Amino acid sequence: MNRPVEAAVLQPVRTDSAVAGRALPHESAHLHVAGAAPYTDDLPELAGTLHAALGLSPVAHGVLRGIDLERLRAQPGVVAVLTARDLPGANNCGSLLHDEPILAGEPSLPGVPGETETLLRWRGQPVFAVVARSRTQARRAAALAAQVLQIDALQPVLTAAQAHAARQYVVPPMRLARGDAAAALAAAPQQLQLQFSLGGQEQFYLEGQISYAVPTENAGLKLWCSTQHPTEMQHLVAHALGRPAHAVQVECRRMGGGFGGKESQSSLFACVAAVAAARLGVPVKLRVDRDDDFLVTGRRHPFDFALQLGHDAQGRVLAAQAEFLSNAGHAADLSGPVMTRALCHFDNTYWLPHVAVQGFSARTNTQSNTAFRGFGGPQGAFAIEYALDSIARRLGLDALDVRRHNFYGLVTHNVTPFGQTVEDNLIHDLVAELEGSSRYRERRLEIERFNVGSPVLKRGLALTPLKFGISFNVVHLNQAGALVHVYTDGSVLVNHGGTEMGQGLNTKVAQVVAHELGLPLAAVRCTATDTSKVANTSATAASTGSDLNGKAAQHAAHQIRARLQAFAAQRWACAPEAVQFADGQVRAHSQHMAFAELVQAAYLARVQLWSDGFYATPGLQWDKATLQGRPFHYFAWGAACSEVLVDTLTGEHRLLRADVLHDVGRSLNPAIDIGQIEGAFIQGMGWLTME
Repeated sequence: MNRPVEAAVLQPVRTDSAVAGRALPHESAHLHVAGAAPYTDDLPELAGTLHAALGLSPVAHGVLRGIDLERLRAQPGVVAVLTARDLPGANNCGSLLHDEPILAGEPSLPGVPGETETLLRWRGQPVFAVVARSRTQARRAAALAAQVLQIDALQPVLTAAQAHAARQYVVPPMRLARGDAAAALAAAPQQLQLQFSLGGQEQFYLEGQISYAVPTENAGLKLWCSTQHPTEMQHLVAHALGRPAHAVQVECRRMGGGFGGKESQSSLFACVAAVAAARLGVPVKLRVDRDDDFLVTGRRHPFDFALQLGHDAQGRVLAAQAEFLSNAGHAADLSGPVMTRALCHFDNTYWLPHVAVQGFSARTNTQSNTAFRGFGGPQGAFAIEYALDSIARRLGLDALDVRRHNFYGLVTHNVTPFGQTVEDNLIHDLVAELEGSSRYRERRLEIERFNVGSPVLKRGLALTPLKFGISFNVVHLNQAGALVHVYTDGSVLVNHGGTEMGQGLNTKVAQVVAHELGLPLAAVRCTATDTSKVANTSATAASTGSDLNGKAAQHAAHQIRARLQAFAAQRWACAPEAVQFADGQVRAHSQHMAFAELVQAAYLARVQLWSDGFYATPGLQWDKATLQGRPFHYFAWGAACSEVLVDTLTGEHRLLRADVLHDVGRSLNPAIDIGQIEGAFIQGMGWLTME
């Protein structure tokens, strides 16, 4: 969840009818419920549009000896078959490291026989692309992959444990430490060793991966893409085509969900569609089936944990040594930053005086796992929560009491293992409020009485806190830009670098701009995210969307308001600060006029009515070698109290009640924020109980 933009900077005029902070509907809700919100596949297809499908590797590991291209080309409706040799530029769609081919065709990895042979890395790896006159024809031809590929199979590495034993990683191992964990562990009154695993999670966005590429004049290309990162798609497509970035335009009006699955992994589909369109000179659409999507793309990283903890009789953790092992898949993708965040969230809401945590990102012959809501944070927090639950059971104490004993202090014991001081600690008051409102203690007693008389069905209750760092843990990504245009009728158009995937970002940004200019929300409209309007943007991820883009849009709107204030002050012979904007009106003392009227007059006086805005999150610094610094602008705090009923014979379970309390600061839109909190809870519950 994002906090609203800071009140200390560019403070807008506030009135009882202010737009920001109101529970207004999602700007596209009326279109969603009517089926009238166009997604990429709903856009009218241009004349001559062809359709692409991917031929996938049927083995997890092997050497590709050949492809029967003639058989593929002879299939009904097939116009072209593309392989890695047909890429005019770089055969790479890796987001951070250049280790992920678009189509299979790179040399073998070190230590694998055949230095010039094409290595197949995972079952489902795209080997070729079929372009045909219809999507059905393309899919039928691509489905022949197992018959047309000549492969020498190799033994795959499928588990993180296998890769770890072979010291096979996608990025170098990481270590986060404070104090002397080994000595403190040896001196602790009690010690506990734990080993456990946590599975992955499929994003299962309602709209699958899709890109639609259209050649434009002078070797240009326009791409409509379902992506959380249009700028990265622009850059990777440009590299694949061997063209400059200015020749590629990427647009995304909305996605049918993303959850991290479209942050980096939309790139392969974007590059294939773009290369096919550029080579053939016609529009090409690539929309993969759900089963192919599952085979090609990765998901939330599964983790294996090994922990050693030292604690006292009250459950206070005195020392913690931990090893995190993630299954990264065949390529780095975002596994490095995911592991970094997992290590930085191992503390969750707790003071750990002596800690040493190592992180290993294993390279396996599986899909390259990627961003997923929380981006490693949930895996890291899960480890310490599992540990505290285990300590509580061992000591026969209430788990909430053990958690309280370990909370960060308000004045002392308030520095994280990565060196950031916890300055906004809300967890004590927040948990106390939730404990009371959820009737935690009373329900504990009720559950104990129920369980005594119920031998098979058992009820359980847990209250779990959360601290989540808000910012990308790569400092330079914490920036955003926006454009705000005020038209002569007083209406406002906003473009920013964030993407809308149902989370209400466009609604919040429009509210910020309307609030800054003193206008009703209906006067402000957000356009599609477009790389030709705001350049070099970051992904919409890491819970930074409304912070970064809201601040950038506010900065742009503030500049326009300042110009209008100066113009009105000159016209009315008053000080600029006397000019106020609210309710679609502009006032200064006894004088007033409609906002649209002032805008028209300002236009005639040649006052600039548009502006760009920019925001860079202040105060961040990070040493990725030592994992020390201030990676987060602030922390979001929350807690949930859940009661479940479990059939101890079958494992069937039911959530009986959930109480969730989350701090969002001064909410930009309570209705949207509540929806995001509820959705996050349900998604997390699905992950931890079923997936």
